[in-house]
Amino acid sequence: MFIRLLIWGRRREAIDEARLIEQIVQGDHAKYREIIDAYSKHIFQVTYSVLHHVQDAEDAAQEAFVQIFKSLPQYRSEGFKTWITRIALHKAIDAKRKLNRRATTEAGHDDEVIHIPDRHADTVYQLIKKEKQYELLQKIRMLPPQHRDIIIHYYLKEKNYEQIAEECNIAIKTVESRLYRARLWIRKHWKEEEWRG
Repeated sequence: MFIRLLIWGRRREAIDEARLIEQIVQGDHAKYREIIDAYSKHIFQVTYSVLHHVQDAEDAAQEAFVQIFKSLPQYRSEGFKTWITRIALHKAIDAKRKLNRRATTEAGHDDEVIHIPDRHADTVYQLIKKEKQYELLQKIRMLPPQHRDIIIHYYLKEKNYEQIAEECNIAIKTVESRLYRARLWIRKHWKEEEWRG
């Protein structure tokens, strides 16, 4: 029933989602199955786009649905699909960090620069796509200059390593290293809510 309602239009979707969420929050937990059925494919696609591994993506999707269920009382009609996408993305990123830490520890290369992931899969790219341009620019302007410049070149101007290296008269390895350090700084200093958009 819920899936059919979704294709009837945005207004009807918002009303039915609100009613469904209210029923779940009031204790009708069986209704949560309708949310899982409607969005399981989408949530898996989000987690898989970050993790690129079926089992890891399924685990992250399951964690996302647990978190969505726990967080339903705090949901405030902000676009349900966008809201659950942020939660799923956050869970996938957490899983990727854990996997990267485990791989680094097992390899014993803690001092080496970790491989920079595909730009479509990493946190900063997702943030840039989700945030309003004005709000994002305000955040970026507050970064330390060495981090701000590399973030602007790579994410906003969408230049590749070679272009940045040539324009800034530095080695490509230096570009990779600066971008890596800028990401670390952002993860450390920006609040979790800012990552989620």
